[in-house]
Amino acid sequence: MTTVTRQLLIFLGLGLGLLTVTGAQAQEEPKKTEHMGDMSHVQAITIDRGLTEKGAECIACHKDKNPGIIADWKDSRHAHVGVSCIDCHGKEKDSPMAYQCEGIEGTDSYISVLVPPSTCGRCHAREQEQFNESGHFRSYRQIIPKDSLHALVKRHEGQDHPELHNAPNETGCMQCHGTEIKLGEDNRPTQETWPNAGMGNIYPDGSTGDCDSCHTRHAFTLKESRHPRACASCHLGPDHPNIEIFENSKHGQVFLVEGDDWTWDSAPDAWEPGDYRGPTCATCHMSGIGELKTTHNITERLYWNLWAKESRVRNSSDVMSPWYGDGPAGREKMEKVCLSCHSKTHTKNFFEQGDKAVRLYNEAYWKPAKAMKDELAEKGLLKENPWADEFQIAFYHMWHHQGRRARQGALMAGPDYAHWHGFFELQQDIYKLKGIYEKRLETGKIEGY
Repeated sequence: MTTVTRQLLIFLGLGLGLLTVTGAQAQEEPKKTEHMGDMSHVQAITIDRGLTEKGAECIACHKDKNPGIIADWKDSRHAHVGVSCIDCHGKEKDSPMAYQCEGIEGTDSYISVLVPPSTCGRCHAREQEQFNESGHFRSYRQIIPKDSLHALVKRHEGQDHPELHNAPNETGCMQCHGTEIKLGEDNRPTQETWPNAGMGNIYPDGSTGDCDSCHTRHAFTLKESRHPRACASCHLGPDHPNIEIFENSKHGQVFLVEGDDWTWDSAPDAWEPGDYRGPTCATCHMSGIGELKTTHNITERLYWNLWAKESRVRNSSDVMSPWYGDGPAGREKMEKVCLSCHSKTHTKNFFEQGDKAVRLYNEAYWKPAKAMKDELAEKGLLKENPWADEFQIAFYHMWHHQGRRARQGALMAGPDYAHWHGFFELQQDIYKLKGIYEKRLETGKIEGY
C-alpha cells in the first residue's frame, strides 16, 4: 500500500467516524488541523433524537451543568426511544412536588427532582404491579410501627442528641429501607428524607418504591440490574450477608471467575442459561427462565421467611405480613429455576438439606431462647435498657445475626455462613443465654445490680 493510499484511507475513516456519532453532531469546527480525530476540543454537543422542544431544552441546559447525567442518559434505552428529562421529571402545576428550576422560571413548565414509581408505572405497569405485590414494597412501611427499632436508632445510636439524633437513620436505615419523603415550602424534598436510595420510599403522591435502587439513573441498564452487585448495597453485612453468601457458593465461584464474559443484555424473558453459566440473585428470584416469566415480585419464589425471629412457611396474602406469599407454590417455582441446570435428585436433596437447617434453628435455638427470655421478663429479671443487658444483647444477635446467617447460608449454598458464621456462633449464643438465665433464676437478681 502506498503512502498516499494509506493517508486517504485514514482520512476517510476519520470522516466516517465523525458522521456516525449516534444522535450527536459537533457544533464547533476544529480550530487547528492538529485536532483532526481528537474530539476533546469540542465543548458543545447537541443531542437530537426527535425530542420535544421542552425535552431538548432540558438536555441543552443539563449537558453543561450536569454532564454526568447526560452521559448516562444519551446511551440509555430511554434516549433511544425519545424519552427525555421532562417525560419523567415533568409535573403538573398543581402537583405537591412541582417547582421551577432556573432554566424554566416564568414558563408554564414545572418539574421535580423526584420521580416516583407511579411515573415509571405509566410505561412499566406490569413491573410496578409486581413490585407492589412483593416483600420489597414493605421495606419502609414495616418499620413505621417498630418502636424498639426507632428507639435503637434515635435514643441509643443517636444518643438522644437534640439536633443530631436522626443521623444514623438518614445515613443508614433509610438508604436501604427508604422513608416517607417530605417536602419543604419550596416543594423540594427535605434534607431529612432525601436523597436516599431506599427500596420502600413513600412519595408525596402516595406511591411506594424506588425503581432506581436497582436500575440506577440515568442509564437504567439491564446489565446492572442483573448483576449481583445491584443487590449487594443492601443485602450484605452481619445480619443478611447475601452477597458474601453468594460469593461463598459454587454459583458465586463461577460468576467471579468468568462473569465478565457473560451476556448481560439479552431481552427480558430471553436471558437464560447459555448467556450465563451460573445464576445471579436476579436469575433465581426474578428472571424469566424456562417456563417461568420475569417478575418484580421477589417474594414469589420463596418458601420460608429466613429473616424473621422464627422461620415459618409463607402462607399469607397480606403483603405487610412477614409470612406473605404461598410457600409451596414458591418452592415449586424455585425448583424450576434449579432444574434449568441441575438434576431432579440434586435439586430435591439440596432443599431437603436446607430445610433441616431451618428447622434446627427453630427448634433447638429460637424456641428455647424465647422461653428463657419470657420467663426472665415475667420475673422482672431483664434490664429496662435492652442494649445494656447481656442476655438481651446475646438474644438479639442470636436471631438477627447468627440465626439469619445460618438459615440463609444453608438455603443459598454458602457453607461458611451456614456453619462458622452461623451454627458455630449459635451454639455459643445459646450456652451464654443458658448461663445468664440460670444465674439470674438462682440469685433472683440481675448481675451487677
